Amino acid sequence: MSHSSGSVKVIVYALLANFAIALAKFSGASITQSTALLAEAIHSLVDCANQALLLVGNRASKKAPTERHPLGYGREAFFWSFVVAILLFSMGGLFAIYEGIHKLQSPEPVLSPMIGLGILVFGIVLETGSFLACLKEVRRTNPFPSLWSWFRKTTAAELLVIFTEDLAALLGLTIATACLLLTWITGNSAWDAWGSVWVGSVLIIMAALLAVEIKSLLIGEAPTHDYRPALEEIIQAKIPSSKLLRILALQTGNAEVLLSYKITSGEITLTRDLIAAINEIEREVKLKFPEVRWQFVEPDHEA
Repeated sequence: MSHSSGSVKVIVYALLANFAIALAKFSGASITQSTALLAEAIHSLVDCANQALLLVGNRASKKAPTERHPLGYGREAFFWSFVVAILLFSMGGLFAIYEGIHKLQSPEPVLSPMIGLGILVFGIVLETGSFLACLKEVRRTNPFPSLWSWFRKTTAAELLVIFTEDLAALLGLTIATACLLLTWITGNSAWDAWGSVWVGSVLIIMAALLAVEIKSLLIGEAPTHDYRPALEEIIQAKIPSSKLLRILALQTGNAEVLLSYKITSGEITLTRDLIAAINEIEREVKLKFPEVRWQFVEPDHEA
């Protein structure tokens, strides 16, 4: 399974899970009048919209290059991932905090808290399934020693978004469950209102962390893989005594990389032979690294 197909599978799974969770939460919020449950319902609805946007971005990123966009549309995936971070911050986080503050100022009793708790537990079960599916894909593709390193360095924007959303959802559900339980035990609806505020705060923090990482990809970030050792080996095999002088690697999409590098001519003296050797190098690199969509090779003299 390719990285792209793996990401799409995780997105679809998360979309279906969040849609079911959103329906249950809205029903529960309507019955119980729980602010924390309403905040979680809005959160799940926003997640559904987010996952739909990720699918739009995934499809758009595969469009063929045009004269106006000669390097293709790979960064569409990064753009839509950034939009998701904004929605998570605004529609998810800010709305939850607003609702919580409103209910603190105008308290209302929570009705049938057991129903709300049952729905939240149901949400935790489904969200855990979605998170574990995402985590499995992350571990399958993670070259780093820890999840935090992966979060900071990965260029898989779609997978990063789903991972962040699912983690935020589990944290939010746990907070909402604890606060609704405290409301039921104490009879004080302020716990429920504070639950909404805390859920919103978690969403804003996670959205901010996500936005920082996606912004880095939008600006232009190096891929996680170090291509230099393999390039040097391929160049030496095709052009004896040649040296790799400089290499520039750039992530241009979720699974698209641009390589630009300078090499010396080595033992080759004729231009046509050098051109043929460079073409062979490009073909070999493409075979070894299918994600390398763009290559620009320039012969140069060693300084």
